[in-house]
Amino acid sequence: MRVIEARQAGMGANEWDRIVSAAPGGHLLQTWAWGELKGEFGWIPWRVAVEQDGAPLAAAQVLYRRIGPLTMAYVPRGPVFHDDQPEVADALWQAIHRHGRSMRSLWLMVEPEWLDTDTQRHVWLKSSGFHPARVTVQPRRTVIVDLGGDEEAILARMKSKWRYNIRLSSRRGVTVREAGSECLAVFYGLMQVTGTRDGFGIHSAAYYERAYRLFAARGRACLLIAEREGEPLGSLMVFAHGSCAYYLYGASADAGREAMPNHQLQWRAMQWARSRGCTQYDLWGISDEGPDAVADSLQGVQRFKEGFGGEIVRYVGAWDYTYSRPGYALAQALWMRRRRAAGQA
Repeated sequence: MRVIEARQAGMGANEWDRIVSAAPGGHLLQTWAWGELKGEFGWIPWRVAVEQDGAPLAAAQVLYRRIGPLTMAYVPRGPVFHDDQPEVADALWQAIHRHGRSMRSLWLMVEPEWLDTDTQRHVWLKSSGFHPARVTVQPRRTVIVDLGGDEEAILARMKSKWRYNIRLSSRRGVTVREAGSECLAVFYGLMQVTGTRDGFGIHSAAYYERAYRLFAARGRACLLIAEREGEPLGSLMVFAHGSCAYYLYGASADAGREAMPNHQLQWRAMQWARSRGCTQYDLWGISDEGPDAVADSLQGVQRFKEGFGGEIVRYVGAWDYTYSRPGYALAQALWMRRRRAAGQA
């Protein structure tokens, strides 16, 4: 068994992504392109794998963020494990911790793609020195739509009102088309409208453009625009990795909402995902609170996502490993404040 640092070993995007894709729970946020995207916007990606006789056993893409002269280390939706043997995990954690300390990290945060019902994973993380983080970065709960069967089967699993609204949207003159990079300005304009209306931070136009171009170059990103009589009513950006497609970014205009453009947009995104061989569609997050505790501003979003007939899934959440307790809480608060101001994911 040996530990490999990806760049030192001359590993490239294709080889890395094969390792991630082949692992149970291998996620979009552990792909090479995602690390390259974050690397262009303030993060430092570092990739490490454990293998034996040429076969991958585990891997992690670690993203570092500077906090003054120090850093924090973050593994989004990872690590990934092909082999759950304790010695494999120990080898991976030791490699990550060594590198984290060399980067002067205050703490390491991991958010694995592990179900919360898997109590053994909780025990495993605790025995490895982790503790539940006070905050999460990625949504702890999400809705995953099964894309199996034909289109009628997928529609049949939705709430009847959602099927009706998808068809109503067309009857009211809304058309949805797959756009290219020439429509990124339209997408960003709608993001600005949505962020202002709903009170959340968004990324820069350059960020969305780079995200689209990095994944579209590999046939793994789709930009959809909903229009009526040439007027943009909504847009979304969806990404595919392995058997799953992920709805990461979406926006809508203030006008035309009665025409239900967002229902048709999501349906078209699911059709695109199926055309790429995906069997699941991740609607990317709902509140982790109970129905009565969800803020009024989020209740509509949650109902909208649940209406597509997917399964509500809850993950183990974020876990921290602290390298330096002095300053940990303050640095974590500053980092989260910066993240909220800059947008999500």
